[in-house]
Amino acid sequence: MRARQAGPAPAAGDSGLSTSDDSLLAFMGGMSRGARLFGIDLGTKTIGIAMSDVELSLATPLETIRRVKFTPDVGKLKVLAERFGVGGLVMGLPLNMDGTEGPRSQATRAFVRNMKPLLPLPVLFWDERLTTVAATRMLIGADTSRAKRAELVDKVAASYILQGALDRYHRLLPEDEEEPDA
Repeated sequence: MRARQAGPAPAAGDSGLSTSDDSLLAFMGGMSRGARLFGIDLGTKTIGIAMSDVELSLATPLETIRRVKFTPDVGKLKVLAERFGVGGLVMGLPLNMDGTEGPRSQATRAFVRNMKPLLPLPVLFWDERLTTVAATRMLIGADTSRAKRAELVDKVAASYILQGALDRYHRLLPEDEEEPDA
């Protein structure tokens, strides 16, 4: 069984650009030149973090934060965001397989609402269905030990979330708006 590629969280609209695509374009258009993005895989025990390059084309796994309490967790995110010049967060939204939002999605949205006063960065929610499955399969394919997989899976899943958003953004841009290669 192939893992479903992550995509924008579903929204209304069935012709032309979806509202999800519009949200992605607006989010990316609001980024300052040279700012990076974080991809976030929010779990109950850990927070996986991936970071984009300054060209907003490549996601790289960065770190896994072991969750303790809300304020220190957000404090760690804030320190990392400031250190790396992050201009926005692509937050994985754990949707049900049928695309509906359940308790985990609601918890993620609540985390973001509560985080905003402490870390006032723009946030884009991104469908994260099966990203952890894809990350785990990739790590198994790379012959990573079970202990090492447990350590890496969340930040690798965060990179899948972020890379999905970056790839979709670049597919939406007209060719003449693509950044020239340096």
